[in-house]
Amino acid sequence: MNRRTRRTLLVVAAVLVLLAVAVFLRSKAPPEAARLLPESDGILYVNLKPVRTFFRKDFQKQLKPPERVPEYQQFVDATGIDWERDLDQAAIALHRMEDPKGPNGAVAYSMVLVGKLTGPRLNAWLEGHATNRESYDGHVVYSIRSEDRTVRVTQIGYDMVAASNFPTPEKIHSMLDRHRTAALPFAGSTLLSEHFHDVPLLSLAWGVGQIGLPFNESGAISILGFQLPIQADSTIVASVAPELTHAGSLRVRVEEIAPSIDAAASQSAALSSLITLAQGYTAPLGDKNAANRGLKDLLKTAEVSQKNNRVTIRATVQGSLFAELAAGANQADSSEAVPAPAN
Repeated sequence: MNRRTRRTLLVVAAVLVLLAVAVFLRSKAPPEAARLLPESDGILYVNLKPVRTFFRKDFQKQLKPPERVPEYQQFVDATGIDWERDLDQAAIALHRMEDPKGPNGAVAYSMVLVGKLTGPRLNAWLEGHATNRESYDGHVVYSIRSEDRTVRVTQIGYDMVAASNFPTPEKIHSMLDRHRTAALPFAGSTLLSEHFHDVPLLSLAWGVGQIGLPFNESGAISILGFQLPIQADSTIVASVAPELTHAGSLRVRVEEIAPSIDAAASQSAALSSLITLAQGYTAPLGDKNAANRGLKDLLKTAEVSQKNNRVTIRATVQGSLFAELAAGANQADSSEAVPAPAN
């Protein structure tokens, strides 16, 4: 082997190594939609594309064509966008408002939506409904009134839409600024940088941040009627991922990062007691209702563990449950849409 051949092989090997490293880093990086989100108190993300793939048969079997309200049907007709069909990913940032009882409510949001959503028809719809327009970094930002708030919307890519109802335009500007550096695999907000590594691999949906944002009631955290022994400002990492050892099942994982090991031990014991109490409370519920059955199965598999200052709850749920719940909601909507017979 001559010197030129060896040099060529070394160059090819170096390129392959660099490509392998780039692919590995990409696999560990947050989704681009989440990386575009601005600074926030909480982040929620869901990837709907694999969900449709994994549970396509269940959903097709259970669901009927939805009954659409006239306003939504007008939007579909005008833009060609059907959220149920065309939305693939959604990344949402939650912003705590200083005055929860103020005109902007307790929480504002900023979001990045990915899918077959963009195009001239959407632009035309935004033009027709906008109360104001702003040009920023080569993009048109449309302001649209919605329930006493202003929602700012812009198309930021061939398959991406950004929106925010934060009172000022800084959040929508931040998302457009981040779009310029989206190729960097570990770019993103402080919250994402600090906690995305805690999200399990292959998660279909996950959330990080303070659970008190959507569930805080008078200083207490309540979910499904149960008051949780968790502080309102606790940092939570929650996720839903396929259960690799049981086909068709989903693994639910919720991890609390407590301020100390002692606090974690106390809350672990309290959560274990609460799960035992909930199991007894739900035991008499019938199994015909999908929601009751799913809650009972979830509680039956729930386990609480503690490691240092972290408390983790793990449980398993059947993926078909979500199709049944969606079918039940769909049937309820359909029954409401049918007028009652005249007396």
